[in-house]
Order: sequence, then C-alpha cells, then structure tokens
Amino acid sequence: MRVLVVSQYFWPENFRINDLVSELTARGHSVTVLTGVPNYPEGRTFPEFVKDPGRFSQYAGAPVIRVPMLPRRQGKMHLALNYLSFAWSGLVVGSWRLRGRRFDAIFVFQISPITAALPAVLQRRLKKAPLLLWVLDLWPETLAAVGVIKSPRVLTWVGYLVAYIYRRCDRILIQSRAFGANIERYAGDRARIRYFPGWAESTFRDNLENVAPAPELAAYRHTFNILLAGNIGDAQDFPAILDAAENTRERDDIRWIIVGDGRAAEYVRSEIKRRALQEKVVMLGRYPLERMPSFFRAAGALLVTLRSNPIFSLTIPGKVQSYLGAGVPILGMLDGEGARVIEQAEAGLVCPAGQGRALARCAEQMADMSLQDRTAMGTRGREYCRREFDRATLVDDLEKWIAELGQERLDT
Repeated sequence: MRVLVVSQYFWPENFRINDLVSELTARGHSVTVLTGVPNYPEGRTFPEFVKDPGRFSQYAGAPVIRVPMLPRRQGKMHLALNYLSFAWSGLVVGSWRLRGRRFDAIFVFQISPITAALPAVLQRRLKKAPLLLWVLDLWPETLAAVGVIKSPRVLTWVGYLVAYIYRRCDRILIQSRAFGANIERYAGDRARIRYFPGWAESTFRDNLENVAPAPELAAYRHTFNILLAGNIGDAQDFPAILDAAENTRERDDIRWIIVGDGRAAEYVRSEIKRRALQEKVVMLGRYPLERMPSFFRAAGALLVTLRSNPIFSLTIPGKVQSYLGAGVPILGMLDGEGARVIEQAEAGLVCPAGQGRALARCAEQMADMSLQDRTAMGTRGREYCRREFDRATLVDDLEKWIAELGQERLDT
C-alpha cells in the first residue's frame, strides 16, 4: 500500500508516529511523510537540522517531505502562529511537493493542534484516497483545560472546525475508548470510529536488564529514584508534583528526576529554586528516545501525571504504554482511563489527579516495598502491555481498516 502520513511532529522529535512509520515500512508498505521543521518541545528549530536538513529527509526508508513553519518559541501568540503556519504551509507548499504522487490511504497523527489535519483533508480530495485520523488529543476541550483559550465564542469556532474535519474522515481512530462520545458529538455518528490505542515503542520492548543504567544518574544510584520522562507542560501539573517532592523532603532516600523539556520548564526550574528543592528534584533536560531505556533502568519507579480535569480523565497518556512495556513500577497521579489501566495491570500505585500529598504517600509506600514486590509490579505491567497494547496486532488492525476502505471505494 502507498500511505501518506501527515503529522506536524516527526523524527527527530520523539513521538509514536515514528514507530508506526518504521513498522509500516518494515511490512513492505510505501510510506511518505508530510511534516514540519523539528522544534518540539524546546520551541526552536533543532540545531542539527539547521546544520544539515538533508540528513532528515528520509526515515526508515520513508521519504520525509518537510514544509516551512514558524517555531513554537514561548507564549500563546507564538504557539498559535506555529499551529497556523504548519496548516497553511501544508495546504500550499505540501500540495505542491506532493503533486504527481498517488496514495491508497492518508493517515493523520493528531495530537494538538487539530489544524494539522487540514492539509490531509485537502489531500483526501486531491488524491481521492481515504483519510484515517488518529485522535490522541480532544479539541476544543483540551484548549480550555490548559487555559490556552478561555473565550467561549472562540472555543465554539474551534468546535466547528473540529466537526468540519471529523466529518471528512473515513475512519476516526481513538486512543481511549472513553473518547467515543466526544468524537461522536462532532463527527455526527459512531460508525466510522475505531479503537486504536498506543503501544510501547520498540525501544522499550527489550529487557531492560540488558541495558546499562544511564551514567547521568550514577550520582543517585543509592536513592529511590522516581523518574518522569517526556513533556514538561501545563497538563502534567508540576505544581502538584513539586508538592509531592516537598512532602518527601525528610526522606533522604527518595529523589525525583525529570528527563525532558517543554514550555513549562523554566517555571519548574524557578519553583525548584523557590522551594529549595535542588537536592530533592533533579532536571536533566531532553535526551533522544533511544537513551530512555538507560534512564528507566536506573529508576525505582516511573511517574505519570495529568491535571485534574474531566477531559484529561478520558485520556491514556502515551507514556503509560512505554512505562508498562519497560517493566518498571508506575506511580500515577491522574484520574479516569490512565488510572484504570495502571490499576487493572496491577503495575503500580495511583492517587487522584492534583493530590500532591497523596502522591508523596504513594512514593513513600513504593520506596518501602521490597525489591521483589516492585519487580513483580513491573513484570505484571509488561505482561499487560503485551496483552492489551501489542504493536503487531494493532498495526494488523490498521492494515485491515485501510483495506476495507479501499474495497468500499471500489464498490462505489
């Protein structure tokens, strides 16, 4: 099959779409990626890309077509321009660079922003190919939840845009079954919706016992390290995480490690200093996805959090599958679907979103467990991941849905 993947974010940025493209090409499909210039999460174009853009023109055998766009930088205005610039550039420049190419299907990786799907909607019409949209972020509700947009009128306009896009998709794939009702409200029916959760990237599917612990954590090898990997943003509720760290201040054996970057990183650094938590909370910055197993290997527990908000309770954070696949116990401070998965897997300890003190108690409880008990938690998580989030099975489903859409077009 010839598949066009449209995503505002792509390698060398760390997202699960990279893993999906690798799997599709490994299965013999011809994949083309339409994406932007890498600048997430720091908000500036990656220096290595600026130095040699040609080095990033192919990934796992798939040609990568990049369109110009404005970097995220800092502030809501820059973020809005970043979103709009990719949509506009994808519509105009992307259409030009894709001219003459034929596709059997178009696949959109849809985290924020929903506007990134607009170039795919146009390509659906130009190429006469079915469009599959993988929804990992619910708009406009997420915008309201993180305070990016507060005007009810603007949120209503965004809702009209979401409905416009959803109603032009042949299949809408949802990462959480709890997304169904929200998607149906904008899409108009449930018939086109399919459950398509995330999985643990190949990087985390190998046994961590074969990986050397990250040397960056060597200085902390004698403490129980709670590690959060990924984006540092508003949705992760860092004020509550730092509350938890403060409530474990007297426990010299517990340390909180943050590996990642994002728009809230400067705020977190300033709060660590203000609260005098420099010895308790360590920020190590961003590292490539390939390095993450070495950090996980040195962690006693992996942390996942989301702010207290009804829309976030519908979400399974993408890092949950990665954590489960890594076989390391999970500490969760979140509600809804994400909490349900961790508890159902018996892979860790969970407290309600926004409850820093409760998270501190969970951290102390896990630190006091025997190594044998924590190892058993990690093993149960890995087994659950293999049962519920197997990549091969999920991509089999994706191939089946694309084939069905192709047959439907032939029949009509």
